Amino acid sequence: MADELVRRKLDAGEDLFHQGESADSIHLIKMGSVKLTKISADGRIITLDIRKAGALIGESALLEEGVYPVGATCLETTVTCGIDKKTFEGLVTNHSDIGLVVIRNLSRRIQQLSSRVGALSEPNLEDRLYEVLVNVALEVGARGAGGWTIAFPLTHEEISFLVGAHRVSVTRALSRLRDTGRVRMSGKQLFISDKVI
Repeated sequence: MADELVRRKLDAGEDLFHQGESADSIHLIKMGSVKLTKISADGRIITLDIRKAGALIGESALLEEGVYPVGATCLETTVTCGIDKKTFEGLVTNHSDIGLVVIRNLSRRIQQLSSRVGALSEPNLEDRLYEVLVNVALEVGARGAGGWTIAFPLTHEEISFLVGAHRVSVTRALSRLRDTGRVRMSGKQLFISDKVI
């Protein structure tokens, strides 16, 4: 399969693809992390998800519509391997184990998104914010003693879209989480401590 892949190295802030572009390739993130965004009808950029190394993005290339419904921007130096739709379908036809890997990957995404939806049902904003940050950390963070580190900057606005609350409210809730020791910021890193019972 390696011969069929197109390797790309992108810098932080560089776009892998844009919303509305022709969805002709599926990408495997080999290193780094990518933010998926959607431009709303009123022109706002909404952060929908963050994907890390090992994740597939651009799965919409497998659909009939033929355009990416979201944009993908690198949060740090990122290496991807892309494969066009026709070649990918041929590989899956000839090597069923590749199809199984994709199915498992998509099943994990569904499980992670279900967990995130569960976190959004938490009525208390502070607890909801903490649960969403834990879910993001589980997906893209590094586990260490006492918690997880997310090693790239998340703006308060991006966090507010992930939590489903206004940016000002998220800023206040984040401040309370810092006061209680559940999160800590150091430069461009965010540390989420194990939940205090």
